[in-house]
Amino acid sequence: MLREVFPTVDVSEADGCAAGADMHELSFDLIFLDWNMPGIQGELALDAIKLAFPPCPVVVMSGEEDASVIRSAIARGAAGYVPKAAKPEVMLGALQLILAGGVYLPPQVLGASQGAADTPARPPSPLSELTDRQLEVLRRALKGTPNKLIARDLAISEGTVKSHLSSAFRALDVRNRTEALYSAAKLGLRL
Repeated sequence: MLREVFPTVDVSEADGCAAGADMHELSFDLIFLDWNMPGIQGELALDAIKLAFPPCPVVVMSGEEDASVIRSAIARGAAGYVPKAAKPEVMLGALQLILAGGVYLPPQVLGASQGAADTPARPPSPLSELTDRQLEVLRRALKGTPNKLIARDLAISEGTVKSHLSSAFRALDVRNRTEALYSAAKLGLRL
């Protein structure tokens, strides 16, 4: 599918995590990791590949669609999690987002319920502390839109974008876009 969508792409394959990690002397723009491949798998495989290729974004592809598994992969540094059942256009959109520096989560995680969400004693969401403009900037940032484009699209300065993101990160108690995406998904923020 990659070769069909990107005709000039150069693809290398490994039959397991150890074989993939042995390719550490090569340079890649993106790495796909099957969560349940032979040998080392799951979180251990992700850790090993991230260690072998520190600057390279790793996309987990799996038939496993459990929200806790997906959140775990993102928390461990995956740049995205694409279910194997995803349609080609979803895969393409996810790859474009990740290559632009964003993080992709499947819709079932972004809308996943977090247990006792309907209980009246639920504390207010940290998102309620944000203004509409701060939420709009946060949503665009979490979709992978660079600060410069957010500023241009919303007719504000890049400094204002950074200020809004700083406020959002403080409210969510996170340090970066990846942590913010995970936190926003837990809180049910729709992108």
